[in-house]
Amino acid sequence: MRTAYLEGRSIAALARDHDVSRGAIRTAVADLLPEHTAADPGTPAPELPVALDMLGKVADFLRATDLEPAERTTLDQGVTVRRGQGHTLRVTAVPTIHRRLPDLCQPLDGTPGTSVIPAQRKAHREYENRINSLAARTGR
Repeated sequence: MRTAYLEGRSIAALARDHDVSRGAIRTAVADLLPEHTAADPGTPAPELPVALDMLGKVADFLRATDLEPAERTTLDQGVTVRRGQGHTLRVTAVPTIHRRLPDLCQPLDGTPGTSVIPAQRKAHREYENRINSLAARTGR
């Protein structure tokens, strides 16, 4: 089993071959090959990408700003969904990037000496609410 796993056989295939559960194979691999498991049990699990809908007014504003490469790539890979008169951008990214994007949209809430468009302010707040509910669900 050890050789088959190291050669790239999947856990599901090994479980079928040996007529046991996948959990049993994972346990056996962890016991037989400790170097192939997490070195530090205190290491946090990696963040998984999450899809959130960003209102079009926010997405348009962000596209016109100077973004980091990871944020720019995230926006470029978003999928546009038409809704009535406007659109939303379905963005899939790790929660860290989702939490950084609203900070870049602060001018939509109004800065001293600038005019604010109420629809943009509402779109920004709605996107922040979606991110806050994401944080509440994931506990981060």
